[in-house]
Amino acid sequence: MTLLFSAFFATIALLLDYRLAEPKRFHPLVGFGNWANWLQRRLNPQVSRYRFIKRFHSAGGQFWLGVFALLLALVPLYFTLSAILKLLQVYLPWLALLAEIILLYLCIGGRSLQQHVLAVKQALENDDLPAARQKLSWIVSRETSQLDAQQVAQANIETTLENSSDAVFASLFWFAIGGAPLTLLHRWLNTLDAMWGYKNDQFLYFGRAAAKLDDVMNYIPARLTALCFCLLSSRFLIADQFRNAAWFCWRTQAQHCASPNAGQVMTAGAGALYCRLSEGAYYHGEWQQKPLMGCGDAADVDDIQPALDLVAHSVLLYMAIWIAVGIIVAGVMYV
Repeated sequence: MTLLFSAFFATIALLLDYRLAEPKRFHPLVGFGNWANWLQRRLNPQVSRYRFIKRFHSAGGQFWLGVFALLLALVPLYFTLSAILKLLQVYLPWLALLAEIILLYLCIGGRSLQQHVLAVKQALENDDLPAARQKLSWIVSRETSQLDAQQVAQANIETTLENSSDAVFASLFWFAIGGAPLTLLHRWLNTLDAMWGYKNDQFLYFGRAAAKLDDVMNYIPARLTALCFCLLSSRFLIADQFRNAAWFCWRTQAQHCASPNAGQVMTAGAGALYCRLSEGAYYHGEWQQKPLMGCGDAADVDDIQPALDLVAHSVLLYMAIWIAVGIIVAGVMYV
């Protein structure tokens, strides 16, 4: 599949996501999550009921069982899907193309993310803080019960920026590289990280391989997302100089963030919005300080819609660049 054709199919998938959002029932990622949870309950020494598995309670034992569970979760599905698509390409090429589009559509979560974010925004605008906290808890891993209205708004913006990279930009990137199989592999890894990536007793070692591989697959997409935010950012007065705010925040703040990828996206996005994101978050009942992300005034509910607009415009820019590169490559090959 050439870059130009893949861009065309990706455009169709984006339109499907915009029109239909995620399926409410029978989503394949939900099925994969159930499969991953089944494996984890049996192979994680912290929760397994099997005596043989419980013997591997050391850090190294938990790590290698996590690697084994990771391989069991991913390898059979990936190679089965790849084989099916290759057979379809040979015997029913039109069905193979349709399958590629549908699978990409199922991997993109842009519209669903927007709906969840807007639900939090509406609750805040209605001064319904309990509802806003509850709706926010559906899309973030941090504790929300003690957040005030401004902190809820800031967390909502953070998840908008971070999840746009995971659910939209990364899916488009891997589709351009390797079609639906690589796209699904990324989303499966992303799901495993969301399920096994916690730094607690149950998952600290067992989920480490999944978390690291997810970081690897998101490394380039996160930086491409941050770059798009920079290209759309305006120049603001920072440190007595007019600078591209997104670029300034990205280059000076991302290195201090705990996540190697989310920090890239959130610092650049906050700079592009010319606002500051939350100073900390509650985890396990304790307030944990976070490094500075962004510049200007502290973000509030009025910055949620601009964050959604920034993501939407960045996707359009991303696709425009993809199509332009595809045309150039096709022209060079034709000559």
